[in-house]
Amino acid sequence: MDHLCPMPPALFFARFFASQAARDGAVIRRKIRDVENMIGRQVFLAEMRRRGFPVIENAGQFVVFCNREPMHRLV
Repeated sequence: MDHLCPMPPALFFARFFASQAARDGAVIRRKIRDVENMIGRQVFLAEMRRRGFPVIENAGQFVVFCNREPMHRLV
């Protein structure tokens, strides 16, 4: 469930994509609870979709691949 945004999405994403990992096209993970409380799940996923970045949900975390490279599950 999405909540009222205590942080403007623009500020959240500016901080998120300013990280070294994001700039390098690497992987970033964030607690789902934190994302939902800060900007809401749908806002977050819409931005990742807009950028073409795959997102995996696992064990209470969003795992974002900050690139558009193909993913291959090996095991």
